Amino acid sequence: MSGISPLRGWWAQRLPAAGAAVMATGIMSVGLHLAGAETVSRVALVLACVMWAALAADFVVRLARDRLRWAREARTPGALTAVAATTVLGTRFSALGWQTLAEALLALSVALWLPLLVLVVRHWKPRMPGAVFLACVATQGPAVLGATLAAAVTTAWLAHLSLVLFWVGLAMYGLAVPRFEWRQIAQGPGDQWVAGGALAISALAGARLLAADSARLYLWNDDDQGVLRVVTVALLVLDLAWYVVLLAAEVAWPRPRYDVRRWSTVFPMGMTATATLSVAAAVGGAWPRWPGRVLVWVTVAAWLTVAAGAAADARAALRKTR
Repeated sequence: MSGISPLRGWWAQRLPAAGAAVMATGIMSVGLHLAGAETVSRVALVLACVMWAALAADFVVRLARDRLRWAREARTPGALTAVAATTVLGTRFSALGWQTLAEALLALSVALWLPLLVLVVRHWKPRMPGAVFLACVATQGPAVLGATLAAAVTTAWLAHLSLVLFWVGLAMYGLAVPRFEWRQIAQGPGDQWVAGGALAISALAGARLLAADSARLYLWNDDDQGVLRVVTVALLVLDLAWYVVLLAAEVAWPRPRYDVRRWSTVFPMGMTATATLSVAAAVGGAWPRWPGRVLVWVTVAAWLTVAAGAAADARAALRKTR
């Protein structure tokens, strides 16, 4: 038993923030699919599914055996990674044509979204880390998946519901900005990148809403489409500006030590790449395509780096069990 306890302790310390690892791996799979690297994309999807299943099992076990701890962790921003991770997987499954599974994941994410969002926002404090922006990410996640499914199964009400969530997500971003501790840009352990990642997933939601409109599914009039197009492009531009600022901060103030919150760096990188490619397809612009593909492979490099750090961290924990 003495050999098991340290490992369990290592695992327990990584939740619920470890949900960002599923988000990072899942969105990397989506980005690789859009970039045409289908085989690597499916390998990443399998890894994301395994991690999601492990975290879901732990979620259920804690709810059944340790409700006080579960309730305490459900109040933290990291709890919202459960919603975002579920929608990222659903989006990738929809691209594979597995619409029923994607619909089930959308239903699950929506069921988790509101109670977790209320719990988290009620416990917001001044000067929070970048995880405060997960309120926006968790709201835009169902918007992305809903808009994706609306196009896939030709369902107008899903697109309209996703549009509502899109605007709510932007409102959540606005509420999070004054609570963000700006020193995190120079000092944050990784989750400061969510400040940009939230804009990226918002731009992706806008792109998917634009793409859902078609001759079969008339959704937006010219004015609505024009507003949505402008907002979506503006969100992508702001996201890319955040990307440059955060990358420059990493160079100016290096933080090479591994931290589980580094998965919250990889996710915004992958989301920026995916959003860039998706916005290019939705608005018909050619210029973002090549930068988007480059950013996909930058994400892969970042994922491998953080995964190596996680493996080394796990090995160190295993040594303690001997």
